[in-house]
Amino acid sequence: MTKDMAEEGSFLEKDYYDPPPVAFIDLKELTKWRLYRAVIAEFVATLLFLYITVLTIIGYKSQLNKGSDSCGGVGVLGIAWAFGGMIFVLVYCTAGLSGGHINPAVTFGLFLARKVSLPRAILYMAAQCLGAICGVGLVKTFNKTYYNNYGGGANELADGYNKGTGLGAEIIGTFFLVYTVFSATDPKRNARDPHVPVLVPLPIGFAVFMVHLATIPITGTGINPARSFGAAVIYNKEKAWDDQWIFWVGPFIGAAIAAFYHQFILRAAAAKALGSFRSSSTHV
Repeated sequence: MTKDMAEEGSFLEKDYYDPPPVAFIDLKELTKWRLYRAVIAEFVATLLFLYITVLTIIGYKSQLNKGSDSCGGVGVLGIAWAFGGMIFVLVYCTAGLSGGHINPAVTFGLFLARKVSLPRAILYMAAQCLGAICGVGLVKTFNKTYYNNYGGGANELADGYNKGTGLGAEIIGTFFLVYTVFSATDPKRNARDPHVPVLVPLPIGFAVFMVHLATIPITGTGINPARSFGAAVIYNKEKAWDDQWIFWVGPFIGAAIAAFYHQFILRAAAAKALGSFRSSSTHV
């Protein structure tokens, strides 16, 4: 082997570890405590997420209603910070236990990318939705009058926007979030760019913050079916249920596009699989 060939071989050699795709259905996983510990972590994290964020929304609306100052309270900027900041904190707390999804759309995207199994994905989504219901339920329990008077933090399409606009906002917003999740957790990126240290929860929290700034005036910002579902269940008004499909269809489409874009365009998974198949065929 020549020197040039040796250098080329060392350059092409992987300097990172890519975990293999998980099994579509792993029955052994269902017998392990770490799965149920992760499910509990997702439940508690989503409960805390909804409790703090919905309370922030209601608090801002009540303060705004009491005075004539349109800038009173935390404002839209403060609400966006509440959502983004809570995601930052909760992903930091739960990443080592469950991966810190706290969002069925994130779980769905990771499932499509074969990062989580089907049973784990289903259990996560159920825990997230139940946690969201309990979180909003606590807000109503402790602040019933304010909760009923100021909309319960439910996602609804704002006046002046059609359903297509709302759906588009949810698709693009969720795409941005799930794409950020994939990028922040990509082992190849972390290995190749050590000079750009990434604290994983930080870009994810900022993605949530930025999307809220852009889409609060349109849909109140869903990008998380559990968040929208939990608020709708407890608030239980017709408008919230009429628009509910937007906050499921939009995020799931956005997550699917993000998974495809990252795995098959940026990481070229399809080309790698085809190349591996051709390589093995030539040796038969």
